[in-house]
Amino acid sequence: MTKTPDILCIGSVLWDVIGRAPSHMRVGSDVPGRITRLPGGVAMNIAMTLRRFSMTPALLTNVGRDAEGDELIAAATGMGLVCDHVYRSEDLPTDVYMAIEGANGLIAAIADAHSLEAAGDKILRPLASGALGSVDTPWSGPVALDGNLTVELLREIVTSPLFRDADLRVAPASPGKAERLLALLGHPSATLYVNLEEAGLLCQTEFASSEAAAAGLIARGARRALVTDGGKSASEATGDDIITRTPPAVMVTRVTGAGDTFMAAHIASEAQGMHRADALARACQAAATYVSGEIP
Repeated sequence: MTKTPDILCIGSVLWDVIGRAPSHMRVGSDVPGRITRLPGGVAMNIAMTLRRFSMTPALLTNVGRDAEGDELIAAATGMGLVCDHVYRSEDLPTDVYMAIEGANGLIAAIADAHSLEAAGDKILRPLASGALGSVDTPWSGPVALDGNLTVELLREIVTSPLFRDADLRVAPASPGKAERLLALLGHPSATLYVNLEEAGLLCQTEFASSEAAAAGLIARGARRALVTDGGKSASEATGDDIITRTPPAVMVTRVTGAGDTFMAAHIASEAQGMHRADALARACQAAATYVSGEIP
């Protein structure tokens, strides 16, 4: 029996191949470490965290009809994620992300999300077919949207009647794709989740703090913005009202997926009725716990 989702996660669902070493690294480093492969991608990371917070996310994405895709869908379904509406392409392979992390953080990463980009608006068909909504009765719940989608598709979402009642929660996939979110800056229901660097790229300047960056995004046209600055601070701005919290200090053992964890924990906390200050603090705690390695 198909589960009824309470949030949609639209974007990249792929395999994460992560190499981690306990030593500091630089360009050309060749060191011992561990290499893991696990389900990942921004939309997937958000969905997995939402599930830990007792929400029921549905994935809208492209996954190939290859062995890697079958394994990925099985893993997602086993975690309780709704995969009934995933577009399974016959000719596009399952996407993959590869990263190298050292004790000094992320060294390098390559995101091969070309299949998601090529699938385009095919991944949104369930929102028009009646499976998850239609033009007359559009989806009216929260939507976690990631910047791995093309600029053209993001612009289409901004004006589409299929999203007119949705609560859009938006994150860039990486600093390299942050400027794709410019199309969403003036959207009346969009909340942006970015880090300090991404906020600077969107505003074409540099910020000294998450609070200044959040204020800058509001001035740039964002309805609401949440900005993280690693272990230093996280701020949420709505109009002139800005709140800031400091994450708990932890030993950092990984960084890939930390921002997605923060975003999902914040969405879940608000969905459960928490006050905005408490929701921000809980999101900071969840991200700190994640980077410490305490969450598998």
